[in-house]
Amino acid sequence: MTKGFRLWNNLTGWAVFALSLLVYLLTIEPTVSFWDCGEFILCSYRLEVGHPPGAPFFLLLGRFFTFFAGGDTSKVAMMVNILSAFASAFTILFLFWTITRLIRLATGDNESVSGGRAFAILGAGIAGALAYAFSDTFWFSAVEGEVYATSSLFTAAVFWAMLRWYDEADDPHSGRWIILIAYLMGLSIGVHLLNLLALPVIVLLWYFRKHTATAKGIITSLVAGFLILGVLNFIFVPGVAKIAGWFELFFVNTLGLPYNTGLYIYLVILTGLIVAGIWYSLKKGRKVLNFVMTVIAVLMLGYSSFALIIIRANAHPPMNQNDPSDVFSFLYYINRSQYPRAPFLYGHYYSAPVTGIDKKVGGYNKKDGRYEPYYMTDYTYDKRFMTLFPRMYSTDPDHIRQYQYWGKIKGKKVTVRSGGGSEQVIIPTFGENLRFFFRYQVGVMYMRYFMWNFSGRQNDVQGNGNVMDGNWISGIPFIDNPRLGDQSLLPEENRNNPARNAYYLLPLLAGLAGIWWHYRRDGKGLTLVVVLFLMTGLAIVTYLNQYPSQPRERDYAYAGSFYAFTIWIGMSVMLIYDLLRKLMKEYPAAVIPSALIMAAVPLLMLIRNYDDHDRSDRYTARDIASNYLASVDQNAVLLTYGDNDSFPLWYIQDVEGYRTDVRVANLSYLQSGFYIETMSRKAFESDPLPFTLPYEKYIEGERVQLPVEDLIKEPTPIRKVIEFAGSDDPKAKIDLSGRGDYFNFIPVREFIIDVDSANVIATGAVRSYHADRMLKPMIWKFSGNMAIKDDLAVMDFMAGNNWERPLYYSVTVPASTYIGLEDFFVLEGMAFRVSPIIIDPPQPGETGMVDTQEMYENMMTNFRWGNAEKEGVYLDENNRRMFDVFRRQFAKLAKALVAEGDTVRAVAAIEKGMAIVPPEKMPFDYFSCDLAEALAVAGKKEEAEKLFREIIDNSLASLGFIAALPDNRSYGLEFNASVSLQALLDIYRLATGFGMTELAETASSGLNRYYGEVPVR
Repeated sequence: MTKGFRLWNNLTGWAVFALSLLVYLLTIEPTVSFWDCGEFILCSYRLEVGHPPGAPFFLLLGRFFTFFAGGDTSKVAMMVNILSAFASAFTILFLFWTITRLIRLATGDNESVSGGRAFAILGAGIAGALAYAFSDTFWFSAVEGEVYATSSLFTAAVFWAMLRWYDEADDPHSGRWIILIAYLMGLSIGVHLLNLLALPVIVLLWYFRKHTATAKGIITSLVAGFLILGVLNFIFVPGVAKIAGWFELFFVNTLGLPYNTGLYIYLVILTGLIVAGIWYSLKKGRKVLNFVMTVIAVLMLGYSSFALIIIRANAHPPMNQNDPSDVFSFLYYINRSQYPRAPFLYGHYYSAPVTGIDKKVGGYNKKDGRYEPYYMTDYTYDKRFMTLFPRMYSTDPDHIRQYQYWGKIKGKKVTVRSGGGSEQVIIPTFGENLRFFFRYQVGVMYMRYFMWNFSGRQNDVQGNGNVMDGNWISGIPFIDNPRLGDQSLLPEENRNNPARNAYYLLPLLAGLAGIWWHYRRDGKGLTLVVVLFLMTGLAIVTYLNQYPSQPRERDYAYAGSFYAFTIWIGMSVMLIYDLLRKLMKEYPAAVIPSALIMAAVPLLMLIRNYDDHDRSDRYTARDIASNYLASVDQNAVLLTYGDNDSFPLWYIQDVEGYRTDVRVANLSYLQSGFYIETMSRKAFESDPLPFTLPYEKYIEGERVQLPVEDLIKEPTPIRKVIEFAGSDDPKAKIDLSGRGDYFNFIPVREFIIDVDSANVIATGAVRSYHADRMLKPMIWKFSGNMAIKDDLAVMDFMAGNNWERPLYYSVTVPASTYIGLEDFFVLEGMAFRVSPIIIDPPQPGETGMVDTQEMYENMMTNFRWGNAEKEGVYLDENNRRMFDVFRRQFAKLAKALVAEGDTVRAVAAIEKGMAIVPPEKMPFDYFSCDLAEALAVAGKKEEAEKLFREIIDNSLASLGFIAALPDNRSYGLEFNASVSLQALLDIYRLATGFGMTELAETASSGLNRYYGEVPVR
């Protein structure tokens, strides 16, 4: 490569880096985002222990970036977000250099390149790199504090480093690049395991450089690459800890030495073996051995970032997921053992009857100076329902419904024994199994995301297979309409969704053109990129084996595949250049149109994607978190459930120091003993939770679920119930299976909790203005037939708390977790307070009683809205979901105020609820009917009628689109149709009652027109 081209190649690469970094910094979120971002940011800032399998090297990088906040904790989140921006920009830099190097390999321009061809090569690098920079999936990760941007950087850096080795393979010191790659691989394990998927590509590139390519050689190389990948992922990563566990068991349980003795001895031996191996290889001149030992050493050095997890777990930080403070809990942690594993190569179908239960060692607990095993249960299934490559395995009813739709299940019937009799059960055929794989797992969970990035995206609503939400589009009617219905008939909110981005297939066609050019020019290079494309795309699809209705869109998992495709987008410039060169004969004549075409694809993607990737000036996740915390009293315990009502709250407490007196306890986590132990420790200003049972009663494997029986008919003091549930006496256990498997159980359904009048008024458990409603004592009836560990923990808290600390449930917690306490719920904002009072009977479909005094103060004065009302601040679906909850809370408050005769404050609450997010960003729908009803009752009939009409218009637009669809395109729209019809029905009823005759007729007309014409639940 000539010095001139090398200089321009480097300068252009850095220019592309600077441009992409500028765009990311202009659009970066200035604070925390939803999902895991809050967790990663707080764990970076305080080096806490996040969810398995951990990302310790990312946390170290994040911690470094937080130093630039300069002590301003409100800037910490933005600094971690900036880490993602820099990682993403460096990814684009390496992608640019990768594209230009692959093109020179394909064209044979290894030594000299100049003139128009040099311009074309640089232009190809620009086009491909910027197409990826401005692609939907990658841009999303580039502006938030998550691991995926940094993981992409490692993939890009490793691929680029391997190409550098390819250039210098004949140099005696070329092995340094392999050593660098091994080190990067080790470090990348501390970010995300996705980077390991590049290993087969690395082995294949080595083979192409060292050998003459043959079909047999390529296959052998790929097999070797897969074996190395398997060894690293399934043996090396867990094996380092597993062998340490063997040492620990021997030295502690067998020799009786203190905890961690075996671990320390193992680390000394392991380090000694590596050092001795390197020393021996140098002394004896064994170059190959030295190289291998050096690779192992740097791989271990990179992997050693996981020491951070154990070190910090032993410091017991406020977030200490799984408490991986010893070798066994660490192994449990990195193996993600708390999460259910999807079967991969062999397993059961969803309809398989359970034939037995197997017990296996799940891990070890510390007890009396030893490690005692605890056991986990695993089911065995009827062998007739077992299959190779199982794709349909979940027993969730919603998942089964989708299996039946996507797999078009007819199956074959077999007779199985059930409850002393027999029944007919359907076994899906293997063909139906594969149909689900190709239609859903490949089609919906990969190809849909692929087309989002290179054809266009319908909207930002999570897709469930229906034609209105989350699909790919092209922007070309004759392609989109047959698949998705007439797009011109879509409701206005769908047509105007900021994330509706059409690229008219241009990036896709450019990539396909690049594949053709690559195929014609360099079959080996094409093979490399194809393997990378498949390994980071379809291979992940196959391995993950995802069930339907994932909690969120999963496109981020396949970013590496989209990275590979943009290499071909860049190469399409070379195809255009070559064609124009033949037609125009002169270099300059071919260069100018090539440059214009080169700019078209990334420029189109930048323009289309900017508005829905611009998070600047959006503070909604942070402020929503503060609103949850502002809803609760001093020193409260707030029970939450999901990611988005927990992680942002932990962030704003741990990082910004807001309301650190409140203990946010996630009910999903309370199902694990480690978390109950964490709640038993002081965190910031929050004292330990007053559990009455010791931690040993909650350790893993103990009291996972407790049957609730009616053996005692009279209400029983809650403390006695907890004592019984925590007893190890065989008389306090029951054999449910008849196979000698004894479980602790709860022998009564009704619990008594004493209420001291003066104490509950003093602590605020009962507001003074609710004193006349006080229950003495409170009798609480457990709902359900099984108490799981988090239920027991809440009951234990109630037993030990004596109403000293307020207990709240977030309004977003599922009703299935209330365990009967909803009979004592008082709504004070975004949380229900558990209060020992007689509450007013709630309206149908509602929960609890509204404390208008507290709730009005919170929602009208104390809450913040994160600039949601500002023009230009984009609210994605997650934000709209959260703000929809706020609208409903305002409606509940307004209706309660109207019931009290306070129409002035009711109207003020409604106006506030309608103003925080304008209808242009979040149109009014069925769930806004309560706002309109409250307006009408408050005497604002004109305003109410206007709002009712808006809801009717939106409902009719949705119903009109659904009714126009052919029957085979209406799948998944039952909920949309049902809520729209329900809105019309409710408005008809309300309008009739309020004397709004014309409005009632409009609603009635819509009902008559569409009822029976659209699918409903």
